[in-house]
Parts: sequence; structure tokens; C-alpha cells
Amino acid sequence: MKTKNKKIESRERRHARIRAKIKGTAARPRLALFKSNTRIIAQIIDDVKGVTITAISDNEVKGKTKTERAEKAGSALADKAGKKKITRVVFDRGGFLYAGRVKAFADAARKGGLEF
Repeated sequence: MKTKNKKIESRERRHARIRAKIKGTAARPRLALFKSNTRIIAQIIDDVKGVTITAISDNEVKGKTKTERAEKAGSALADKAGKKKITRVVFDRGGFLYAGRVKAFADAARKGGLEF
């Protein structure tokens, strides 16, 4: 059996630890974030019903750098959530360290009106 990259294994372990503690509800859904080398994808999920309420990818917004695109995606997701009357969420950083693009996304979402 081939093992995965140690960095990926560590992230998946952190993500499992985070997911064991947080759940999204209708009153306070989960804002799940995924970061690849080129993209950031975020969804607002109601875990009780098992449905995605809204989602965004940073290729839907324009920006020169990946960090700029992450910030604009955070703002755009906050706008989409506001239209669906969602103001409070639980932030699931997906095991990624809270720095760089993850932090830029989260700060922009907070400025846009999301509370977490």
C-alpha cells in the first residue's frame, strides 16, 4: 500500500480533529474551506440536513495574486450568505493553518458581515 505525502496526512489528521468538534446547524451553518495550490473553494453547509447552502470558488472573482482572489472570494461569499439571511457561521479551516490565504479569506468574510 502506498502512503500519502506526510504533509497531506498531517492536514487530514488536523481536519479530522477539527471536524470531531464542530457541526453546522440551520441556525449556525459550517463554513468549510478547501485550499489547493491554485484555488480556494468555500461552502456554507447545514450538516443536520446535509445540504450546501451556498458556495464560492476564487476563480469566480478577479485578482492579480492568490491572496487577493482569496480576499475577494471571502467578501463575495459573505454577500451570498447575507442574501440568504445567514450572518453567523462556524469556521472550518479544513486542517489548513490559519495564515496566508486562509486568514485573508476569513478576514474578508468577517468584514463582509459573517460572524465567526
